[in-house]
Amino acid sequence: MVVFLLVLVVVLALFGGVHWYVWRRLVRDVTVPGGLPRRLGTAAVVVLPLLSVAALVSARAGVPFRLQQVIAWPGQMWLAVLLYLVLALVVGEAVRPFLRARLARRAPAAAAPGPEPVPVAAAVAEPVAEPAPAGPATPVGPVAPAGPGDPTGPDDPSRRLFVSRVVGGTAAAVALGTVGYGTYGVLRGPRVKRVTVPLAKIPRAAHGYRIAVVSDIHLGPILGRAHTQRIVDTINSTQPDLIAVVGDLVDGTVENLGPAAEPLARLRARHGSFFVTGNHEYFSGADAWVDHVRELGLRPLRNERLEIAAGFDLAGVDDVAGESEGRGPDFARALGDRDRARAAVLLAHQPVVVHDAVRHGVDLQLSGHTHGGQLWPGNLLAELANPTVAGLERYGDTQLYVSRGAGAWGPPVRVGAPSDITVVELASKQA
Repeated sequence: MVVFLLVLVVVLALFGGVHWYVWRRLVRDVTVPGGLPRRLGTAAVVVLPLLSVAALVSARAGVPFRLQQVIAWPGQMWLAVLLYLVLALVVGEAVRPFLRARLARRAPAAAAPGPEPVPVAAAVAEPVAEPAPAGPATPVGPVAPAGPGDPTGPDDPSRRLFVSRVVGGTAAAVALGTVGYGTYGVLRGPRVKRVTVPLAKIPRAAHGYRIAVVSDIHLGPILGRAHTQRIVDTINSTQPDLIAVVGDLVDGTVENLGPAAEPLARLRARHGSFFVTGNHEYFSGADAWVDHVRELGLRPLRNERLEIAAGFDLAGVDDVAGESEGRGPDFARALGDRDRARAAVLLAHQPVVVHDAVRHGVDLQLSGHTHGGQLWPGNLLAELANPTVAGLERYGDTQLYVSRGAGAWGPPVRVGAPSDITVVELASKQA
């Protein structure tokens, strides 16, 4: 409990510090004290993080689903905007001195006074003065450098304001443009990716067998029924032999999100559709969702295996998050007594269990969970916690394929990790 409180304090302090930095660079440094823009900017920097926190905790706090939907859009989107605002502003810190120096070099030349013209009439009327008698020359000392109070000096307030507005405006434009494009990528729906996986034990009859893999749909307050329908239409357009939904279907209860999941009943594949739990199912009532997807026509695989007519075994294990409820992955139950002469394809939400798959002779593991990092540079963090972040890799005699997922957790934004539905085509070495 003490460790949790310490972590919470550190996280909140970091969260507050980041917002102070954003307020300083985007509000204080670019507005006039007491003006309406500064008051509005300050209010936004206070309200938006509160909405973000509310969006993250509202579901577990039992907030009505309609209110969750209202809070989710501004609260979640601000988290994505905040990330890229901070990154852009940090880059701007390196640019800021060069802008100031360039403006300082240009200012003296622009401000240097020239000789004032003398009116012709005055020049004619005024008598020529007699030259003064020679005397000791008045010493001329060096010109004093421009100081802090000098309007042409390096600390010129107007120049500082101009540089701050250029840097802040550019950072805001970059952040909003990045988040806008990333949001469009999620809301338009995932694209189809095709991967061929050769398996030594697959018989000739299974050569070209197609498995549509979809993960991390994350139905919730933002992504709803329309998102599900786009995914279903995309999967059906590939005409797969089998469909594998490998976890994190939802972020909410069956009561709130059951209607959003209903289009899954229209999935079509020759050998059916299968489902395994992800960690987010255990935050949302895993048993209730397992029953609901079964009603929609998907077959849950909860630490079990079946033989596919094409000539391989299909197994599925519960997610490791289920261990807290006594329903974690059980590889012995799912794979312990099988005929190892047959190829085995395993559905498991998290890539981290691939080492158990290797020990149990799995030929191909299909996973999700990582989102490919979702928001760059999140992929660098995902690499620390997962053996593979996205794509196909080999571990011993086992191949692991990790989908980037078809939805998004938190803000409906992806940057550097576009969503996908993958058609995995099995290739027989006997063909």
